[in-house]
Amino acid sequence: MGVRRSVAVSAGKQLAPKMASGYVRTVLDRAIDGIGPLRSAAATADTKLVDHDGDVENAIRGLVRLHAGLAGVQGFVTNLGGFAALAVSVPTNVVGVTLVQCHLVAGIAHLRGYDLENPRVRNAILACMLGEDTVQSLVKSHRLPSSPMALATSPVHDPQLDATLSHEVTAELVGRTAGRRAVTLVGRRIPLLGGAVGGSSDAYATWQIGSYAAEELRDRRVP
Repeated sequence: MGVRRSVAVSAGKQLAPKMASGYVRTVLDRAIDGIGPLRSAAATADTKLVDHDGDVENAIRGLVRLHAGLAGVQGFVTNLGGFAALAVSVPTNVVGVTLVQCHLVAGIAHLRGYDLENPRVRNAILACMLGEDTVQSLVKSHRLPSSPMALATSPVHDPQLDATLSHEVTAELVGRTAGRRAVTLVGRRIPLLGGAVGGSSDAYATWQIGSYAAEELRDRRVP
């Protein structure tokens, strides 16, 4: 399983430079600001906070459940006109999953008191998208300076880090999709199996990322 994932991520790293330039940043901007029927990350998070009577932690759990469900729905991104051209050069599933996961992590950051307009916070959101294991690996190899929490609270913004994170997140997401497709190929002859595997994989990956972000982005709200 580890070898298969390594091969998939390696393939993602080769494909990433060929994909739409800056696509991760474009998706992150749309996720934070909102697009079409998808409200801004902050507005969605605030609604969950109201739904849970002001309890931030319960609101975060509600956000994770909501977005895991959204990630399991295939093809929804094609209904967002602003992404029509982007989806031509980037696999639609990759765009859709990235949008949902960015929206989730940004919502969690907002509820924990982070400024979503801050470029350091945006880099922290992208770092969370990589997942704990990948972040630890990149920190160990010195390709990432520190954890998402440290990035979000860094006293200075490193513009070079913007490009590094965009590339790493693109490669990771493409690699995950390629690895999942290798599995779903087996079930193509069985009706609905491929879609079920893909949807459940995206939902589980989104739940993992939400859980990691909730653990990593500690509370910064002023009492």
